[in-house]
Amino acid sequence: MGQKFSAVPAPNWAWIPQTLILKQIMTLSKAFVEWLEVDEDQAGQRLDNFLQGYLKGVPKSHVYRLLRNGEVRVNSKRADPSYRLQSQDRLRIPPVRRATPEEVAAVPPLPVSLRSEVLHEDEGLLVLNKPAGVAVHGGSGIRLGVIEQLRQDRPDARFLELVHRLDRDTSGLLLVAKKRAVLVALHELLRHNRMEKSYLALVQGQFPQARQRVNLPLHKYMTASGERRVAIQAEGKPSETLFTRLQTWPEATLLEARLLTGRTHQIRVHLAHLGFPIAGDDKYGNYDWNHQLTRLGFKRMFLHAARLSFVHPLDQRPLVFEAPLPLPLAQILTRLAKSGLGEESLAPPRRVRQKQE
Repeated sequence: MGQKFSAVPAPNWAWIPQTLILKQIMTLSKAFVEWLEVDEDQAGQRLDNFLQGYLKGVPKSHVYRLLRNGEVRVNSKRADPSYRLQSQDRLRIPPVRRATPEEVAAVPPLPVSLRSEVLHEDEGLLVLNKPAGVAVHGGSGIRLGVIEQLRQDRPDARFLELVHRLDRDTSGLLLVAKKRAVLVALHELLRHNRMEKSYLALVQGQFPQARQRVNLPLHKYMTASGERRVAIQAEGKPSETLFTRLQTWPEATLLEARLLTGRTHQIRVHLAHLGFPIAGDDKYGNYDWNHQLTRLGFKRMFLHAARLSFVHPLDQRPLVFEAPLPLPLAQILTRLAKSGLGEESLAPPRRVRQKQE
């Protein structure tokens, strides 16, 4: 004899605030294990980078805890954070509470000033004129860098990755890949020195040579306080920069610096070692000169990624991009041309005093 079921009236949810219902749905929707298969566009990414992009709103520390505890699996096995995803890899992602719509909305959107600095965009890449003072990626107390803000502003973008990096206080051209194949191809161009990257730097003193090629090995290390630094050491990585003198004044020189290798802080350390520190460089620069520049209203480092040229990986078009000098940099050059920086600055550099550890 079959069982009989009586109809049950649908519950009336009208009394529950809609925001509460939505929050509960968002929280519960990720209360189950997820299984993902890596596609061609995702292949090649580091596992930790992929997870940080996929698990939006989840703190980076929690992502690494999931990896350490083996809760994230690749093909049913534990995986190192640095593992490079391969096409058709099967990922297990445990239940994770992600940001609710209200929490996502509370995160500051991409600043209009940064959004307006996109100089070029096509199906494979994006070229941005990064302002000084904006980090390219989060970390070390910085919640959102350029790449995180771009991903937040373009939630439907399947792939956005930095091709190279710029220091936080360096302005200028920054490349972002929109496809994995483009990222790999551009990295190959960089590796084989087939991408020309030129910077403008204002240095203290009169640079003596019209052109100078500097080949000094660089070694990265951490100070006792946890600050990342770079020094010239024989056992360091080969590092080569070509400097061209553009304009000289009694107290300063404007240089073009072309990177022949791409090491961290390469231009800054090479110039400081030569005795021509960059204006406003608070890590490797001349403390006294920087202080004087601050009194004159100059409050940033004069290093600007001014020019990029390379062949587009998708259609082999030759591309050349140029970023104009930001106003504060143009103003200091105008002051130099008209009247100099002040009488006391005419003296040659006495020493390069680095920031205290």
